[in-house]
Amino acid sequence: MIDKRKKDHLRISIEKEVESGTTGFEDIRLVHEALPELNFDDIDLKTKFLGKPLSCPVIIEGITGGVSNARKINRDLSSIAEKFGIGFGVGSQRMAIENPELADTYQVRDIAPNIFLIANLGAVQLNYGYGLEECEKAIDMIDADALALHINPLHEVIQPEGNRNFSNLIEKINSISGKLKKPLIAKCVGSGISYETAKKLKVSAIDVGGSGGTSWSLIESYRGNVKTKKIGKTFAGWGIPTAESIREISKLGVPLIGSGGIRTGLDAAKAIALGAGCVGIALPILREWSSRGERGVEEFLDQFLTELRIAMFLTGSKNVRELKGKI
Repeated sequence: MIDKRKKDHLRISIEKEVESGTTGFEDIRLVHEALPELNFDDIDLKTKFLGKPLSCPVIIEGITGGVSNARKINRDLSSIAEKFGIGFGVGSQRMAIENPELADTYQVRDIAPNIFLIANLGAVQLNYGYGLEECEKAIDMIDADALALHINPLHEVIQPEGNRNFSNLIEKINSISGKLKKPLIAKCVGSGISYETAKKLKVSAIDVGGSGGTSWSLIESYRGNVKTKKIGKTFAGWGIPTAESIREISKLGVPLIGSGGIRTGLDAAKAIALGAGCVGIALPILREWSSRGERGVEEFLDQFLTELRIAMFLTGSKNVRELKGKI
């Protein structure tokens, strides 16, 4: 059942229109510097996130695992991440926790030994028998540098097979964070996170996962019965726009991944200017891989990083740190 659902999610994400809402980046203006006093060729994209060096402030977000073709997707994309010096996350590892024979569909360390690698489990599983042991297993399975617990109440409540008990999760997430051997990232999925909720979390970092990009409600509208299809479309644009989520949560001083509808290097520059430490992208990467393979992904990233450099140049920012606040 889970196998079919995961395959459906991949197919729909590649084939259908699954983006909805607004990221809010269209309302953000970076401060133009007519005389940037910089040599464009000297712009430095290097940064650190949770103590791990990155050649540029980008993470390929978790896409898949546990299903046919997942091993190739993860290995192809992690190899590219190694080449570019960017971060990489795997999809939810629940399938491999329940069936260890699937672990190799997530394992990439042999070909990407130096990347910032993020393990992944659903936070809601803490209400369905999971605890510190499963979280540690997810990290050990792939030799990860951090664990993301993804938070997706809209997706779970819309999908027919969803786990809908989200009670007392803040306490459980904080408990795991205090005991886990590696950093814990609270990763929102397509609906963002409010300031009030974020300040209750005692985690190493937050991945905002705001609205305006991939809508999991819309993905579910392509699955299930007539009722699910209608409800999925009703809530397609639900959530906090990515730009708003970053702006508000950055006040807390917690390390942030800006994700949710990041489609260009200019989007990335705006996210970082608002307070993100780096940005996460998934859907464009998956679609480039599906249509043009590794070459397509590399060309996308080349253009993305060129756009980011241009935005930095035009704001007089010689490095990522100087880009912050240029709005």
